[in-house]
Amino acid sequence: MTTSKPIRIGILGAAAIVPMALTHPAKSVPEVQVTAVAARDPKRAEKFARRYHIPHVHQTYQDLFDDPEIDAIYNPLPNGLHAEWTIKALQAGKHVLCEKPFASNAKEAMEMANAAKETGKVLSEAFAYRTHPLAAHMKEVMASGEIGKIQKIEARFGFLNLNLSNIRYRYDLAGGAQMDAGCYPVSMVRFLMGEEPTVTNAKARLIKPQVDSRMESQLSFPNGVEAHVTCDMLSPRLFDSFLKVQGDTGEMTVISPFQPHWFHLITVRNSKGVKRGRIQGENSYVSQLRVFANSVRSGSSFTTNPEDAINNMRVIDAIYEKAGLALRGM
Repeated sequence: MTTSKPIRIGILGAAAIVPMALTHPAKSVPEVQVTAVAARDPKRAEKFARRYHIPHVHQTYQDLFDDPEIDAIYNPLPNGLHAEWTIKALQAGKHVLCEKPFASNAKEAMEMANAAKETGKVLSEAFAYRTHPLAAHMKEVMASGEIGKIQKIEARFGFLNLNLSNIRYRYDLAGGAQMDAGCYPVSMVRFLMGEEPTVTNAKARLIKPQVDSRMESQLSFPNGVEAHVTCDMLSPRLFDSFLKVQGDTGEMTVISPFQPHWFHLITVRNSKGVKRGRIQGENSYVSQLRVFANSVRSGSSFTTNPEDAINNMRVIDAIYEKAGLALRGM
């Protein structure tokens, strides 16, 4: 693609996350342009397009893929539909930014990755937190020796969702706490450690057959570091986003590590004292779009690539297996 021409993005569906994750951030990224939307209900798509000033509405997803004026697809469909429609978009010659969790399971993730490789198109999982400077800073603290040799990590993400008819609670759409909230802490501890863990234990609290409202799991990394990961969609707190990295001479805690552009606070404690502060950076969804656009234009690397997404789904699959639950999408 020429560097002067914006990447034209089409949206699959009219999900609630779209304004926050795409249409509003796109106003700050001249490298991209949101140009079209398609939904199962064309009338809903038309209403959505009017509200968010999207120029074109297509009657079907396939019509969106067939549009030669579209370069890339944003896929915020329910988890269980990610693989099918991402693969179809790639095969139609479109780059894809796919919402997390990447797929229903690791097998689907591998099929998506293969489609991206075969078509030569960019495929990225939308973990926006990784594009905020906080993510790199956390890794720097761990590598610097400020808190000594890393011993264990605790990561939590929870919120209160009392709407049990929500798609997050539907097994047929690959729902469950570990899929929706839990994909974040799994992704983060893997990112920080730079290694792939083994799941040693997992315990679920069910809200429906095979559907977890809460999951606690224990991960073990090759270098001996243990990670405790908790996710909860019926959290006693309205919002619980937290990370703690314990070293042998200190610790790092982060409030709101997954949504750093809303608010976050990083605290580093060691023998020299306590340091608290924030890491300045733009909206994570803005930087995510910029990273995606740069990869489409120049082939630049990014951490939320298909290989990383496959590995994340492998850990999620293993957590469900350890908890005695069926894999999503099976």
